[in-house]
Amino acid sequence: MNTSPTHYDVIIIGAGASGLYCALTAGRRGRRVLVLDHANKVGKKILMSGGGRCNFTNYFVEPEHFISTNPHFFKSALSRYPSWEFIAMVEAHNIAYHEREHGQLFCDDSAKDIVTMLLDECAAAGVQIRINTQIDNIDAHHDAHKRFWLTTSKKLGKKDSTHGVQPSQDTYSCESLVVATGGLSIPTMGATGLGYELAQQFGHTIMATDPSLVPFTFTDKTGELIRSLAGISLPVIASNERISFKLPLLFTHRGLSGPSMLQLSNYWHLGETININLLPEVEVTDLLLTHKKSHPKQLIRTVLSESTDHALPKKLLAALQHHLWEDIKDTELANIKDERLMKIGDTLNSWQLKPSGTEGYRTAEVTRGGVKTDEVSSKTMQSNLQNGLYFIGEVLDVTGWLGGYNFQWAWASGFVCGEVV
Repeated sequence: MNTSPTHYDVIIIGAGASGLYCALTAGRRGRRVLVLDHANKVGKKILMSGGGRCNFTNYFVEPEHFISTNPHFFKSALSRYPSWEFIAMVEAHNIAYHEREHGQLFCDDSAKDIVTMLLDECAAAGVQIRINTQIDNIDAHHDAHKRFWLTTSKKLGKKDSTHGVQPSQDTYSCESLVVATGGLSIPTMGATGLGYELAQQFGHTIMATDPSLVPFTFTDKTGELIRSLAGISLPVIASNERISFKLPLLFTHRGLSGPSMLQLSNYWHLGETININLLPEVEVTDLLLTHKKSHPKQLIRTVLSESTDHALPKKLLAALQHHLWEDIKDTELANIKDERLMKIGDTLNSWQLKPSGTEGYRTAEVTRGGVKTDEVSSKTMQSNLQNGLYFIGEVLDVTGWLGGYNFQWAWASGFVCGEVV
């Protein structure tokens, strides 16, 4: 092991979106920067995001698009680094992109373009990046110039282990240490709890973490019904007591997904009920009662399938019929009591479901919760408990909506941190 540590001005743990952006920002200021990551390549979550096209930001970024125990924490960074700044960098690198619904911006070609851009900017700023590197130990010292000492080791491959190769260790020192490790979501991409462990090492509080932007799962008969409809998608209004989203819903073999469910999961806690309006453009009770008067011989399924303005997919309609009005499926409207029609209408406009859980960190796009923001400066991302220690990106208790907001938080928090480290 090297006894004399290699010194850097700034060491960043994590070569994801926030870490790379912090690195290039600090490097441009002439700081000597080292980025360490245990994964075998940088920017893994960037590469897989947006179906490989990377939803890298959004035209419309407002505080309401973010969640934190401290709802004011993220405002400073987002205002100092708006989405237009990142878009300008994308355009400067001649990366073609397009806008989808709700202001979401995606690469025309590949998410690799974003990673290449960040790496090119880091290289131009003299940033050094080391992957396959395990953090073994971090100590803090009173020396302001060499405030942190890190011990690392190279992660060994299977062949190395087979041949009895021992991991070599290196030591580093730095003035500023930036934790950009991300959260717990998608462990197959290399997610670990290292960032939370480091925060706790220096006395920080971790707000309860949960998988978020994640599909819901269901058990019992409801689960069977949902799974039987796998592949069906339709526009809905999904809501709970706190918020509602008018977005598509997707039935899957595991439960309910699609943008409406992912967004709602940000505001959901285990044991709570969710509400789904399957026909958001029409009051179904009024529709059924009106048709009872004007077309008394019609059947319920006929009313709900005859107009493209409020028609349900045939397979979904058949399943709901079996689930809600099987006993009167062939009964004319004239012979169905108003109260029963009202109950069916209320259910279709407000389907109450209680998820048994979510698909968990395995598929969650982000982690809700994290390092308590009251213990971190909103202007610099520096710890209020340990000089020279910084937290950026997903490791903090800041969670964005689906639609490029989490990437914008990564760029913004990385920028304001990179300006001061």
